[in-house]
Amino acid sequence: MLLLRVLAKLPFSVLYLLSDFLFFVGFRIIKYRRAIVWDNLKNSFPSKDHEELRVIEKNFYANLCDYAVETLKLLSISKHELSRRMPFTNPEILKPYVDRNQSVILMASHQFNWEWLMVSGSINLPVKLDFIYQRLSSSNFDHLMLMCRKRFGAYPIERKQTAREAIKRKNIRRGIAIIADQFPNHEKKHWVPFLNQETAFFLGLGQLTVLTQCPAFFVRSKKIKRGYYEAEIIPLSVPPYEKGSQMVVDKYAAVTESFIKEQPDNWLWSHARWKHKREADQPIST
Repeated sequence: MLLLRVLAKLPFSVLYLLSDFLFFVGFRIIKYRRAIVWDNLKNSFPSKDHEELRVIEKNFYANLCDYAVETLKLLSISKHELSRRMPFTNPEILKPYVDRNQSVILMASHQFNWEWLMVSGSINLPVKLDFIYQRLSSSNFDHLMLMCRKRFGAYPIERKQTAREAIKRKNIRRGIAIIADQFPNHEKKHWVPFLNQETAFFLGLGQLTVLTQCPAFFVRSKKIKRGYYEAEIIPLSVPPYEKGSQMVVDKYAAVTESFIKEQPDNWLWSHARWKHKREADQPIST
């Protein structure tokens, strides 16, 4: 941990040299999850030729390594520097809800750099943030990531405690931040057509909107150049939501897909997103 704190104090110019080294090792030598990445890209973009997919693959690994050193930098980066590198283009879109003392749900996806996106939101949005997270198997890395994410005041909620915390904190005006595009392993699933494949999303995402009756927004991270991004807040839906409705999940999936197609190398392709298939008796959204 001490070594990571020391590395976090290095300037970006040095950290990106470290990223270049990680890219060479991970992409060229270890070939970290390259089979998974390649299958995901081929299945998601059947109309792209081999060379197009190879360019996306290579750029993805470069972005992944940048993500690693950028996330480490959260241990030492200043508010000013983070705001300069991840500004929000339209935070005022939340002000009418804040003025009415109303909480909001802020949904993001695994677009680089989603860690900067959440922490910058703690600085630049007109509402305090709660963030929903999945505990990591390594206690050391779990502690490290919580340190990064909580650094400017965000409140952590472990995923399995989401419903309980939503009720407990219902009278606190806040933004509930969640990244919900990973595979829902042991949770109930909502199946949606996504990137040319039948894809499972968290059923609990729709349940959260019904439980809280909060307006929902998508928060996009767009990469401008190395080390610089823009965050944009996009309205998804407003309450009331009917019990059992998964309309918000469908909209979230559609918006996520559209932005992945805009910057396909800027999404987390190394995740085994489609490792399970829909059973015949499970409905799919149309």
